[in-house]
Amino acid sequence: MGEQLSPEEKFQLITRNLQEVLGEERLKEILKERELKVYWGTATTGKPHVAYFVPMSKIADFLKAGCEVTILFADLHAYLDNMKAPWELLELRVQYYEQVIKAMLESIGVPLDKLKFVKGTDYQLSREYTLDVYRLSSMVTEHDAKKAGAEVVKQVEHPLLSGLLYPGLQALDEEYLKVDAQFGGVDQRKIFTLAEKYLPSLGYTKRIHMMNPMVPGLTGGKMSSSEEESKIDLLDKNQEVKKKLKKAFCEPGNVENNGVLSFAKHVLFPLQSEFVIKRDPKWGGDKVYTDYEEVEKDFAAEQIHPGDLKASVELALNKLLDPIRKKFETPELKKLTASAYPEPSKNKGGAKGNPKQTVDEEEVIPSRLDIRVGKVISVEKHPDADSLYLEKIDVGEEQPRTVVSGLVAYLSQEQLQDRLVVLLCNLKPQKMRGIESQAMLLCASIEGEPRKVEPLDPPEGSAPGDRVYVEGYESGKPDDELKPKKKVFEKLQVCEFYIFVLKDSY
Repeated sequence: MGEQLSPEEKFQLITRNLQEVLGEERLKEILKERELKVYWGTATTGKPHVAYFVPMSKIADFLKAGCEVTILFADLHAYLDNMKAPWELLELRVQYYEQVIKAMLESIGVPLDKLKFVKGTDYQLSREYTLDVYRLSSMVTEHDAKKAGAEVVKQVEHPLLSGLLYPGLQALDEEYLKVDAQFGGVDQRKIFTLAEKYLPSLGYTKRIHMMNPMVPGLTGGKMSSSEEESKIDLLDKNQEVKKKLKKAFCEPGNVENNGVLSFAKHVLFPLQSEFVIKRDPKWGGDKVYTDYEEVEKDFAAEQIHPGDLKASVELALNKLLDPIRKKFETPELKKLTASAYPEPSKNKGGAKGNPKQTVDEEEVIPSRLDIRVGKVISVEKHPDADSLYLEKIDVGEEQPRTVVSGLVAYLSQEQLQDRLVVLLCNLKPQKMRGIESQAMLLCASIEGEPRKVEPLDPPEGSAPGDRVYVEGYESGKPDDELKPKKKVFEKLQVCEFYIFVLKDSY
C-alpha cells in the first residue's frame, strides 16, 4: 500500500494520533527520497497487556505507509532497569514477548514478513557496541543520565549504576539498528532528547523521534504491567475482561483520563472502519460511528452511557484477544508462559511438623495493602462529630469513595479541597458516628506542642487511581479486604519502607 501513497499521504499516516514528532522536516525529506526506516523497542519485563495494541496499531500504520519496521526485544534493558527481568529468565521472557507480540500483530492483520525482529543482546554485547558505551559514558553527565531515565527507569533512593547506563544504550540502539527514526511513548521523550544531544558527539546522525500519547489505564492512571487493576492481560478470559471493564473509571461525560475511550481512539478506530455502540432499542438502539471525534462528542454530551461504551469496547476487544488466547492454549506456549513468569514461591518450611509455622509472619507483607492516589472532590464537617471531616475522594473508580477522617484540628477544608492524597483502600468499611468510611486517608504526624499532622503527598504527575507500592514489594496482588483480626496494616505500620508510584519501562 505504501507505494500507492504520495509522500504527504505517507507523512499523514505515519504521524496520525502521535502526540509529538521531533524532526518533522527531516521525516518529510526522507519520504520524498525513499521509505522510512523506523524501530520500536520493548523491554522484556512484565507480561504485555492490551495497551500494547496502541504501538501495534501504529506499526500497522508504518507498514501501510511503506516503512521498513524493526521491533527490538530489549532484553538487556530489562535487566539493567533494577533487574526487572532476572538474568536467568531473560531468554524465556524474550521468547514469550516474541510469541505474544507476533500474535497481537496477526490479530490486527499485520503481515509479519514485512517486519524485522531483533534481540538486544544479539548486538549489544559486541566489541564495537561495548566501546561505544564507554565512549558515551565519558561524555554523558550523571545529571543528564538520571534526568533522561526519570520517566522510564524505576526510581529509587539509591539508584544502581545500571539504571544510569540505560538511556545511553537506548540512544546507541538507533545507530546499531541503522534506522532513521525511533518510535515510543511520550514518556521516552527525555531519552530521545539525550540521543539527539549525544549521538552527534560520537559522529552519528541525529535521528527522528515519534511519540505516542500515554494511554490511561482502567483506573484512570497509566496502564502498567505491575498494576493488576489498571490493565487487561492479553490472556485474560472473557469474564475477566468484563469484570475489569466494569470496574474501570468511566465517569459520565468525562473524557479526561478515560482509559475506555482512549482504547477506542488509539486502537479500535485505527484498525477498523467503524465502531458500533450497542444499545437497548428503548434507548435508540445500536449506533454506528466512523469517526472517533463523534464518539467523544456524544460521550461528553452524555448521549452515550458509560455502560454501553464499556460493553461495546468489551465486544471489540474480545475479538482482538480471541486469536491470541487460542494460540496460547497449546501445551508449548502454556509451558513457556509458566517458565517465563513463574508463580512466586510459596512457604516451604514447616509443612510437616507444624503447617502453620511462620505462615502468619510471611504473609504480613506490604503488597497486601491496596494503597492508591486519590483526589479530594468535596470536604464538609461530619453532621454528628465536630472533630471529623466527611470527604468524597476519587480513587479511579466509577464513583468516589466516602472517607471520614479526624483532621478538623489540623487542616482547614480549603487545605484538603482538590488535594491529591494517598489512601489505604482495602480496609473493612467502618461506620464512624453513623457514616461508613470506605478508606483511610494516610497522614504523617510530628509529635510536640502543637502536634502537626499532614496528609502524604503523592509524587508529581500522579493521577487518581494510581497504585502506590512499597519498594521491593511491587509484585503480588493486594487483599480484596484486610481482615481486622489479622491486623496486617497495624503490623506493617511499625516498619520503614520507601513508597513510590510504579511505572513501566522502555
